[in-house]
Amino acid sequence: MLEDGRKENRYPAGVLEDRTIASLAMVKTARRVLAEYNYSPAALNCVFDIVVKKLLIEQGERTPGDLFKEQYGTRPPAFLVIAPSKACNLQCTGCYADAGPDPEHMDWDLVDQIVTQTHDLWGARFVVLTGGEPLAYRSQGKTVLDLAEKHPDMFFMMYTNGTLINDQVAHRMGELGNLSPAISVEGWRERTDARRGAGVFDKVLATMARLRTAGVPFGISLTATRHNCEEIFSDQFIDYFFLEQKALYGWTFQYMPIGRKFTLDLMVTPQQRLWMWHRMWEMVRQKGIFLVDFWNSGTLCEGCISAGRDNGGGYFYIDWNGAVTPCVFVPYSPINVKDVFARGGTMNDVWADPFFAAIRSWQTSYKHENILMPCPNRDHNADLRQIIRQFEPEPIDINARAALLDGDYASGLDRYDQAYQDLTKDLWKNYYVREDGNLKGEIPDLPEVAVEIKHE
Repeated sequence: MLEDGRKENRYPAGVLEDRTIASLAMVKTARRVLAEYNYSPAALNCVFDIVVKKLLIEQGERTPGDLFKEQYGTRPPAFLVIAPSKACNLQCTGCYADAGPDPEHMDWDLVDQIVTQTHDLWGARFVVLTGGEPLAYRSQGKTVLDLAEKHPDMFFMMYTNGTLINDQVAHRMGELGNLSPAISVEGWRERTDARRGAGVFDKVLATMARLRTAGVPFGISLTATRHNCEEIFSDQFIDYFFLEQKALYGWTFQYMPIGRKFTLDLMVTPQQRLWMWHRMWEMVRQKGIFLVDFWNSGTLCEGCISAGRDNGGGYFYIDWNGAVTPCVFVPYSPINVKDVFARGGTMNDVWADPFFAAIRSWQTSYKHENILMPCPNRDHNADLRQIIRQFEPEPIDINARAALLDGDYASGLDRYDQAYQDLTKDLWKNYYVREDGNLKGEIPDLPEVAVEIKHE
């Protein structure tokens, strides 16, 4: 107990308010699905059987998660992100995976073993597929669609450029029901084609039409940079994709300086980032849409969830070589799942690696701090560098190694961290950790320095 009698794990009032707003948006999204969206019977059945029945109704039954907690004293990770292939039919500027026409891929048996153990040892029922381009994956004649078919009691979401979804692929997704594509767009046609290639925007719209016809739930994936954040968070853009194109959900990734030709110059500025925080919650409130920003929505999940975060909700990332990293955006690996399985180990041994344990310990120590700054890489890079020096995980590619050795990169992130801390400390104190503990029902006004960003 704290000195004022509150339970130590009680969420601050502002965090509870964010969670309430997000929950209401999910209810409004569900109403739109029932009233407006023509999803396939298989898709609707999967949502009920996996999300509602397995994760909510049957929670009281003894699960693999209970066995994991008895052994390790904490809840297991909730999901995995797997990149089964580095191959991609596009070659986008700044790709975090440095993907392209590359044959590197994970063997089908290994992908299947990872997914099976995630289900059997952790009770996880959600897997995110990324890449490269997931639909470019081929091994033993199998694709990611075959993976979804083999595991019908799990739900798969894949980040995709959308250009390989033809009528046949869309139809099969509709029949499977447990695979949802999150399609990448960078803004309107000009910006999307500039990063992804001429004609990609129109191909994406054609794909969305196919998915609507096939009854497949899909979302959008947005990469925010200092050049496009106002565009992708405009009313016109969001209304077009959520209301006209019928996107069910949206994930926002603020550009991270990793991968191909990484640069700090593409990151949203601290002022833009705070403006995006305000704008996102404004749209979620007013439009009732499911839109999540993996940095500005840290209040929904108690901050960072990488490295299989303790007490549930965490995840790991596994690339096409089997290298396991804390997160897609922390490209340093202490362990390879192929080596673990070869010596008779399991995904539990991956979870127990000391490097990951150190990050989980950092998360626990930081959980009551300003979780508007949740990311150990971008928001607390000095802390991450110290953990990396201690445990010496391997950079997964030459880009990750170059970033680690670049003094200007480190000092630039340190300056960014301090600037955003200075910009948000009063917001965290006065809006989130407010003394009265009451829900206000409104978003606070932005500091003038962040309001001005809309006019730059």
